[in-house]
Amino acid sequence: MYRILMVDDDPMILKNNQTFFCAMGYDVICADTAAAAEEIILSNALDCIILDVDLPDMDGFALCEKIRLKTGLPIVFLSGYTEEESRIRGLSVGGDDYVCKPYSLKELELRVQARIRAGRAAEPPKTLNFGAFSISPSSCSASYDSRSVDFSSYEFDVLYFLARHPGKIFTPEQIYDSVWKAPIIKGQKSLQVIMGRIRRKLYELCPDHDYIQTKRYKGYLFVPDEKSDV
Repeated sequence: MYRILMVDDDPMILKNNQTFFCAMGYDVICADTAAAAEEIILSNALDCIILDVDLPDMDGFALCEKIRLKTGLPIVFLSGYTEEESRIRGLSVGGDDYVCKPYSLKELELRVQARIRAGRAAEPPKTLNFGAFSISPSSCSASYDSRSVDFSSYEFDVLYFLARHPGKIFTPEQIYDSVWKAPIIKGQKSLQVIMGRIRRKLYELCPDHDYIQTKRYKGYLFVPDEKSDV
């Protein structure tokens, strides 16, 4: 089941879109402001975002740029602006598609489905295994023996990056640049918050080993359990 986030300040559009996509088998989360959307993105594993341009607290173009600093999630703009200039801007700030209102719900669903599949085909999921501990990109989760825990897209991107380079220390600047292809600028505190969430979830999953460790004044690293077969 794909999980998508719909961001629109029109309650009727949100309701109609949610009803249709749920009937098509999607798990749908809705937000009517940019602030609410950012909070959802931070705390949920998502497959796609359907983003309106007109939002009460920030326009969709600006929100898209902020999202792109953190994740490569597919973003489909949904807008009443039909001018070529708006469509070009939507794609230039990181959008993957641009659908003009009024629109066909079936066409929108097909475009969303295509973007999700294209994204997954570009980076085939590869599960990382460290003994009883495994990290699965297909579900943005980690498991230890029979227990598992889910991560938001932001959290998982960081965990997966560090786990792909076990034992190697990365500075916050290197993590930002490698994971989100962007300079850290003012994101130091955000990264600390994300790291805290990752470590808290991993501790709940496996309290006997600290998989994400901090080296003072140096950065972060992923440390496999000594019993791992890697």
